[in-house]
Amino acid sequence: MEQQSPQDIEALKEKLKSMSPEELKEFQKKHCIFCQIVSKKVSAKVVYEDAKSLAILDINPANPGHILLMLREHYTVMPQVPEEDLKGLFVTAKLLSNALLRALEVKGTNILVANGPAAGQKAQHFMIHVIPRSEGDGISFVIPQQELNQKQLDALAERLRERMGTREALASQKQVYVPQKKKEEAKPAAAEPPLDDKPVAGPPERQQEEKPEEGILEDTGQKKGGGNLDDIADFLAKNG
Repeated sequence: MEQQSPQDIEALKEKLKSMSPEELKEFQKKHCIFCQIVSKKVSAKVVYEDAKSLAILDINPANPGHILLMLREHYTVMPQVPEEDLKGLFVTAKLLSNALLRALEVKGTNILVANGPAAGQKAQHFMIHVIPRSEGDGISFVIPQQELNQKQLDALAERLRERMGTREALASQKQVYVPQKKKEEAKPAAAEPPLDDKPVAGPPERQQEEKPEEGILEDTGQKKGGGNLDDIADFLAKNG
């Protein structure tokens, strides 16, 4: 590519300033290699595509199988992406991660977004990197660990809560300990009345009418010979 002179760069900046949002987006798409891939003007190794997104193999991968997942529509950074499209994109990233784990038999994946130049973003098309990982593969994501005191942490949390609109909601919440009620122990069955005090049985026809449907105890959530269904559900939830 021919290197532009400082005068050309300044002229381009002025041209960009005068563009409408629609014109600017079209200009970006025209000069975006990934938009060219989406439109099939540039070839790529596509591993997945749907109506909204496209996933290709990175030609300069961090590891073999490194996938670049992007929306077909051009967006530069995450804040520009509609929420529904963003949700769908991360669901697809999950599917691609699972595919890498099974197809390449790797031990893990990194799912990364470089959002803005300060975060290492180089392409002007928002994308998600899905990178297969194995023990000893030589890739190192070293994140430094700084130490902050309680006052600094409180100040940061306050600024973020205020920005997110959650400060008032959190301040109004009170943590109240509510002990769980113990389940009442089953009461022993009443003793059988003496033989002389037993009620007289009704006619056989009446007894047959009042007999519940075979195998089901009405309005108790129980099956004949089984436990309470709510108790079974609770047990499965705790031990599943």
